[in-house]
Amino acid sequence: MDANKRQRYDKISEELTSLVGGRENIQGVAHCATRLRIVLKDNDLADLKAIEDVDLAKGVFVAGDQVQIIFGAGLVNDVYEVFAENNNMKNMSLSDLKTEANKKMNPLQRIIKALSDVFVDIMPGILAAALLTGLSGVLGNMEFVKGNDTLYGINTLINIASGAIFGFLPLAVAYSACKRFGGRPILGIVIGCIMLSNSLADAYAAAQGAVEVTTLHIFGLGVELVGFQGGIIVALLMGFVTAKLDQFFEKKVPEVIRLLLSPLLTTLVGALLLFTVIGPVGRGLSSGITNALVWMTQNLGVVGYSVFSGLQQLVVITGLHHIFGAIEAQLLADTGRNFLNPLMSVAIIAQGGAVLGYLLLHKKNTKVRELCIPSFVSVLFGITEPALFGINIRYRFPIIGGCIGGALGGIVVYLTNLAAVGFGTTVVPGIALADPAGNGYVNYIIAHGVAITGGFLMTLVLGKFMDKPQEEISGVAGRSADRQGNVENQEKERSESEVQKEIPEREIFYGYAKGRLIAMEDVKDETFANKILGDGIAVVPSEGKVYAPADGTVLSVFDTRHAVCFQSSYGTEVLIHIGVDTVNLKGKYFTAHVKDGDIVKKGQLMVEFDREQIEKAGYDTVIPMIFTDLADGRTLEKEAPGPVEPNVQTVVVRNV
Repeated sequence: MDANKRQRYDKISEELTSLVGGRENIQGVAHCATRLRIVLKDNDLADLKAIEDVDLAKGVFVAGDQVQIIFGAGLVNDVYEVFAENNNMKNMSLSDLKTEANKKMNPLQRIIKALSDVFVDIMPGILAAALLTGLSGVLGNMEFVKGNDTLYGINTLINIASGAIFGFLPLAVAYSACKRFGGRPILGIVIGCIMLSNSLADAYAAAQGAVEVTTLHIFGLGVELVGFQGGIIVALLMGFVTAKLDQFFEKKVPEVIRLLLSPLLTTLVGALLLFTVIGPVGRGLSSGITNALVWMTQNLGVVGYSVFSGLQQLVVITGLHHIFGAIEAQLLADTGRNFLNPLMSVAIIAQGGAVLGYLLLHKKNTKVRELCIPSFVSVLFGITEPALFGINIRYRFPIIGGCIGGALGGIVVYLTNLAAVGFGTTVVPGIALADPAGNGYVNYIIAHGVAITGGFLMTLVLGKFMDKPQEEISGVAGRSADRQGNVENQEKERSESEVQKEIPEREIFYGYAKGRLIAMEDVKDETFANKILGDGIAVVPSEGKVYAPADGTVLSVFDTRHAVCFQSSYGTEVLIHIGVDTVNLKGKYFTAHVKDGDIVKKGQLMVEFDREQIEKAGYDTVIPMIFTDLADGRTLEKEAPGPVEPNVQTVVVRNV
């Protein structure tokens, strides 16, 4: 490193050290392909806005309790060397850094983060089910739909589709949880199938006494053969247990019989634990929450009402909210009025208010809009799983804001003596069930207005203190072109003589992996999706090989072999990054077939990787290709998403 660069990086290091709260606030530092990652004792001492303006920095956000500063491929290595040396923290790996970050999280935070991770992967299915359920509910109440055979048939199919997704939600949760905690996902699916087996009595029917339940006696324990429909807590626990059993038996079973015996033992022991320990414990926990909430509404007056509507949505996490149907039916049979329905309805709409509050706080973030808007639409039809698991629980403070809004709505329900004359629908369709006595329809609207407003405002207030800036990345990406050009020029000091050929009017980049081409915005990583490092494309690979996208030169292959910096023969630079956060694997499962400085031809094999093992380890294997140094006056024309093969045109770089 020459003296001028060293002096520049020293200045960056000094400025960063000051802006993160001083050397005494730094617990650890490491880097990946593009980001300097710092763990701080107190993140509140870091001035994130000021860090954005540090020389050469392209953006900053907090993720995984790490302050991550984006410098870009190659440059981050040099910045890290100086920063780590100046703060006496060299030779710390990303694994060491994650260990330091986890030390800062209390058990509740770890549980919430794990819960969020589990539901992120299955969120599209939950959203689809929620919106289909809402659509079916609306169509089912229309007389012309009921009277038309075709429309009635279509609506019936919609209802079947939505019910099937929610009916098998525990299976999806067990799969995702097993994957999240390091087990083979297929074993999570197997356990999910056992939970929902047709050989077991339906859980909802059993709760209402509508079916006869068989009881087995194992080691003196009575084991009821009841399914786990709606058993989200049980599915989460079983996903975790299955993953740990899989890891245990994979280590202990001799290799010669491992393929046969390890999954057998995992499934057998997992099934025994499901019916004898995990299932009863999970059901007991869920039932205890449900019974406590119902008791409060019957014995504590306005306090009971507000607590029930404030906390009722937490029961949705357990999956036992469906049991309220039996309680509502009994209330109607005994009194003719159902006070639980409006309480649950205001609890639901308050979570929608929290979603709107979070959306306003992050209105510039495209990804947030894409998740919040459909989640809120589903809330209007009484379905909150997308809102809860996709946003409110995931980001913590919105769930609190929603619960407070629900409690406020519950007070209005109590004061206006609001009740329903039926059950089964809530929020917008639920107004049809409101008891019209005593201005019931008006009171229904007022209660919901108070709840949604309360959830919205409380989320805004809490967000001022509890929100983290990681979702503001899109704002960072929107800097002026002038500053971006300066950063690029500073980051890559390349003379014109290094460009081998005159830049053509259009330059073609070809498929660099076999699989499915997707938009960069669809990559499940904020840095790539928000194009902090630059625009590009990504491939969901179907095999573990990466090829050269054009004729050119390999600028650098990372030590961990998960990323390659490549320059075309016309001087256009790209970063090919295999997987998300795969730097944590430290090169395991990756084999490089090229080295720094190699001249390669289009379609030449550059890196091989074990896709199955990387996915088994819990990492996304999507492969973004980012144009990190695109000159002013050049633009990308990308092929539409779909199947892609090596040597097939994917991107055209065109002069404008």
